[in-house]
Amino acid sequence: MSSLITTQENLTTTPASVVQAALAHGYAIAAWQLPGSKIRSLLLCEKPVEFSLGQTFENLDTGFIIHPFNRNSQGKYLRADLLFTFSESALLPPELPEENHAHVWLKNTDASTKGDYYEGVAKPIEKPDAQQDFYQLTREALRLIQKGDFEKAVPSRYKVVPLTHSLNPMDLFEKMCRAFPQAFVSLISLPDYGTWIGASPEILVSVKQHTLFHTVALAGTKPYHPGMQVKDVAWTQKEIEEQALVSRYIINCFKKIRLREFEEHGPKTVEAGKLLHLKTEFTVDMKAVNFPLLGSVMLNLLHPTSAVCGMPLEPALQFLQQHEGYDRSLYSGFLGPVNLQGNTDIFVNLRCVQWHKNRLTGYAGCGVTADSVPENEWKESEIKINSLLNEIL
Repeated sequence: MSSLITTQENLTTTPASVVQAALAHGYAIAAWQLPGSKIRSLLLCEKPVEFSLGQTFENLDTGFIIHPFNRNSQGKYLRADLLFTFSESALLPPELPEENHAHVWLKNTDASTKGDYYEGVAKPIEKPDAQQDFYQLTREALRLIQKGDFEKAVPSRYKVVPLTHSLNPMDLFEKMCRAFPQAFVSLISLPDYGTWIGASPEILVSVKQHTLFHTVALAGTKPYHPGMQVKDVAWTQKEIEEQALVSRYIINCFKKIRLREFEEHGPKTVEAGKLLHLKTEFTVDMKAVNFPLLGSVMLNLLHPTSAVCGMPLEPALQFLQQHEGYDRSLYSGFLGPVNLQGNTDIFVNLRCVQWHKNRLTGYAGCGVTADSVPENEWKESEIKINSLLNEIL
């Protein structure tokens, strides 16, 4: 790793000051920290363009893609017009062309200039009977599962938290980087979707050096307490079956493209974001199977996964569209950097909050199968939402 820049000018250049200057100049922003890393990246894009499912990302320049839960909605591709890399909050010297341009831009920009974060159009309003509404939604899912319409559905909900004092999204991002070192921590702010901050435990599509494909099946949720022996955690039959459904969904996607040469490892218990999950990993040597566009093909097949929608996909999705009662927007969509030094890391947008000047909105969903109990699903959703809010408020 290169040494830190130590000029007086750059000692005062923080990620927050760069973001504020970028927003003042009309840039869209994406900041992120990969699981297990202390390196934070900050991308500035002058003009985001549309990105649809079915497009290939392998031919894109280095950038960041964002897509909502709704398959038919348009996502966004943020090209890395400018790119900064930080070791925690210390600016690192440039190594890539995009970083060279960024440092020149920064040198000629007043970093004390402050712009406003984008708020977006949608501002969810807290429902007065949210708990009873979620019980009813879960019971309806159970009724249709027992009827045989689908095996699993993933109803979701949101929770609005009023803010009594000003919270800077970049400060929240840095808090989450410290609180959730094993998650994909992200901050995005752009005109169409506003500002979202998240700490996702779930990789959707990863491609390393254009040759190694990776995805995971993640399901089941328990609270994690310091000192717990992860290997001794016991899971219920309902949780084990739910995780098996997600794994089966991935394998079925492989079958659709006649891909049989993959490695499967798991399930095993993992800790991510103060929670425990069951996780199975799948890898494919893209060079060995001669499938250079596997990342884009699987992204199109996988989204939305059974972990955030249900199984079979179409009837579960139809149920959510008819009964969930709100637009998920970017919650349970996907986002992540593409083609950065040969690597692409796209995550499901879970454990996220939507920022507005006077409120935060947290989101969570729960996998409902034949053995689900509505009261337990509500408790699980509270655990998921509070695992995030308790760390940043």
